[in-house]
Amino acid sequence: MIIRIAFKIFILSITFIAFSSTSYAQETGLKGNVNIFWGWNRGWFTDFDIRFSGENYDFTLYDVQASDRQTPIGFDPYLNPAKLTVPQTNFRAGYFISDHYCITGGFDHMKYVMVQDQTVKINGEINVGESPYNGKYENPDIVLSSSFLQYEHTDGLNYIHAGLLRYDRIIDLPKLRTGIFFSEGMDAGMVMPRTAVRFMNQELSDYYHISGYGINLEAGLSQIFSRS
Repeated sequence: MIIRIAFKIFILSITFIAFSSTSYAQETGLKGNVNIFWGWNRGWFTDFDIRFSGENYDFTLYDVQASDRQTPIGFDPYLNPAKLTVPQTNFRAGYFISDHYCITGGFDHMKYVMVQDQTVKINGEINVGESPYNGKYENPDIVLSSSFLQYEHTDGLNYIHAGLLRYDRIIDLPKLRTGIFFSEGMDAGMVMPRTAVRFMNQELSDYYHISGYGINLEAGLSQIFSRS
């Protein structure tokens, strides 16, 4: 199975920088500080091909559509400490190895749900008991009804990564003890989803597994405050 992630948008994020209690002139250097990032995301996915192979079937579905699954906005679970990973979330922690460079590690918790009742092309063979879907297929149309296939990563499509970011101060407001920084960098890591599949009303899998890798380029703005 190949999944291509087209877009990932952070709709809300909070960044904290932990400074030691020194003078502002000393605090303007970032080396030795840590930052923590937490936010929520919205995802869009390109169409994908998926192949199922087993003892009594071997077939491929083409250009399958999928969407994310947003949790209704509310205090619970978005701000409930016991349920922070229920919505589609993002976490990152970093350590500044110099005044400009920060090494980071974190995860993106996304959700991926195949659109039900869509029509796609199928190629291959199914021979499972007395199923009405048995037969050889050479690219005819098939409707992905719930009685045929349900497929999702809702616990979720997890991207675990590490990276390097560069921070450059573009605005300095010493009287307010704050500054605006521009950051850019790259992350790389592995994709570890928990896949839930129901094929002709039989559950095929529901477990965490490594299914690929990811590379992420990013850029952003951060406002960093220093404490008195």
